[in-house]
Amino acid sequence: MTTLAADHPGQAVPTSRWLTRVLAHQWVFTIWCMTAAFGAYACMYGFRKPFTAAGYLAAPFHDGMKSWLILAQVLGYTTSKFIGIKVIAEMTAARRVRMLLLLVGAAEVTLLLFAVAPPSAAFVCLFLNGLSLGMVFGLVLGFLEGRRMTEAFVAGLCASFIFADGFTKSAGAILLHAGVCERWMPVCAGGLFLLPLLGFVWMLRQIPPPTAADVAARAERAPMPPAARRAMRRRYAPGLLGIAVAYLLITVLRSIRADFAPEIWAALGTKIDPAIYTRSETWVALGVLGISSLLVLVRDNRRALFLGLGLATAGLGLIGVCLLGQSAGLIAPFPFMVMIGLGLYVPYVLVHATIFERLIAATRDRGNIGYLLYLADAFGYLGYVAVMVARNFLHLDGDVLVLFTLLGWLAAGGGLFALLGATVYFVSSRHILADAPASHRCLDEQQTNDQRFPGSQLPLAHRDP
Repeated sequence: MTTLAADHPGQAVPTSRWLTRVLAHQWVFTIWCMTAAFGAYACMYGFRKPFTAAGYLAAPFHDGMKSWLILAQVLGYTTSKFIGIKVIAEMTAARRVRMLLLLVGAAEVTLLLFAVAPPSAAFVCLFLNGLSLGMVFGLVLGFLEGRRMTEAFVAGLCASFIFADGFTKSAGAILLHAGVCERWMPVCAGGLFLLPLLGFVWMLRQIPPPTAADVAARAERAPMPPAARRAMRRRYAPGLLGIAVAYLLITVLRSIRADFAPEIWAALGTKIDPAIYTRSETWVALGVLGISSLLVLVRDNRRALFLGLGLATAGLGLIGVCLLGQSAGLIAPFPFMVMIGLGLYVPYVLVHATIFERLIAATRDRGNIGYLLYLADAFGYLGYVAVMVARNFLHLDGDVLVLFTLLGWLAAGGGLFALLGATVYFVSSRHILADAPASHRCLDEQQTNDQRFPGSQLPLAHRDP
C-alpha cells in the first residue's frame, strides 16, 4: 500500500507509515473509504441544495421564481453531466483531487455572486453553480470503484446524497430562522461546509489504488477513450437503454421530491420544522445503505448483477404500494415520505453501487462505471429539465403533490417495465460471465477480447483460480 500502481499514476498512498499500517486492516480501510466518500459528497451538497429551503417570495423575488431558479441550477447540472460523459470517462487518478477542489471552489464563488449580483443575474449564477458541481460525484466515485468492497464504499457515497439532501436543507432553514436573508443564505451555508470538505478530500487522497486481488475479482478499471465508449454502447445497447429509461423516470421523481420537499410536506398537511428533512432522509439513507451494502457478500458477479436488478424492480413496486396507500388514507405523511424515498433510492443507488459495477466485473470489460453513470445521469437530468420547463411555461403551478403523484405512477409503471426488459436482455447475453476458475474462462475471454477492444493489445484481467 505504500507504492503507486503503474495503471494509476498520481493516485496517492497514505502520507505516513502509521496511516499505512492502520489502513492495512480491512475493516479500518472500509470505514475510512465510506467515511471519506460520505463526507466529501455530503459537503458538496452544502454548496448545492440549501437554497431550496427558501421560498423566494419576497422582493426582489416574486411568486413562482423559485421554480425558475431550480430550473437554472438543474440546467447547469445537466450540462455538466453531458460534459462528464467524456471528462469522467477519461479522468486519470492524478487529476481527481485538483479538479474536485477547483469545481467546489467555483461553486462557492457562484453563490457569492448570487448574493451580490442583480436579481436578474440570479439565474445565471445558479446555472454556473450547477455546472460546477455536476462532475463531483464521478470524481469521488473514481477512488472507490473496482474493489471487492465497492458496494459498501459506494453505498456510503450514495447514502451521503440521501442524508445530505435533507441535512443541508435543514442547515439552510436554520440560517433563515437565524435572520440570514434568502440571497445570502446559500453562500453562508456553503461556507459552513468548506473546511469539513477539505478534510474529507484529504482522506480520499490517501486511498491507494485497487490491489491485485481487487482487479482479479472486479476487473481492471481504466480511462475510456472514445473508441472504447462507442464499443461498450453498441455491445450492451438494449440492456443499457432499459436501465437508462428507468433511471430517467426515477431521477425526475427523486428531483421533484428533493427540490420541492417543503411544498410536498405542506400539501400532505405536515407542520414543517427545519429538522423534518434530516429525520426523514436519515431513515431512507439507513435503509438504502443496509440493502446495498449486503450485496458485497455476493461474490459471484453475475448473480449480484441480477440480484441488483431484482431489488431495483422491487423498489419501484414499493412506490406503487405507497401511492395506493396514500390515496386511500392508510399511510401517514411521515412514513409515506420515508417509504416513497426508500422505493426511489433503492433502484437509484443500486444502479450506482451494484448494477454497473457488477456489469463491468461480469463482462471483464476494461473501463469504468463513471462513464455508464454519467451516460444515464445526463439523460435523467435532461428529463427533469423537460418536466420543469413544461411546468413553468405551461403555468402548472398548482398542488405539487398532484404532479408528484402523477410522476410517481409513471416511474413505478414505466420504470418497472424498463428494468424487466433490461433483465431479460442481460440474462440472454453471452457477454455476462458467471464467476468460475480462470482456467475455465480464459478461452472465452480471449475469443471476445478483439471484439471488446478493437485495435487494442490491452490484456484482460483474470480471476485467480
